[in-house]
Amino acid sequence: HVQLVESGGGAVQAGGSLRLSCVASRRHYSTNYMGWFRQTPAKEREGVASIYTGGGNVGSDATNYADSVKGRFTISVDIAKNTVYLQMNSLAPEDTAMYYCAGASTLGTLWRGQAPNWGQGTQVTVS
Repeated sequence: HVQLVESGGGAVQAGGSLRLSCVASRRHYSTNYMGWFRQTPAKEREGVASIYTGGGNVGSDATNYADSVKGRFTISVDIAKNTVYLQMNSLAPEDTAMYYCAGASTLGTLWRGQAPNWGQGTQVTVS
């Protein structure tokens, strides 16, 4: 089990930016793929972005995004700090949600929402 701790959420006006951080307690194969999900009371949890953190090439081709955030959100990783970031620009009210960090050993497991590792969430509110 890997502990994931998110931070960086808050309230922002439409058009603004926030950067979320997710720190993993340790490196582990079950966090080779890290991602961000979001959920509101009215909607099912949805995947936002993912990145490969398992070493080797961690360039742009190791990232995936939901269509709704492409061009606005950027996921990145600092391997040395065991930290994944989500830079969110041009925020809109529909981005309001609880954002969760997750880690899984495969990309498919992550995007199916079946990751074994989840953080406690950080709230993002856009008005």
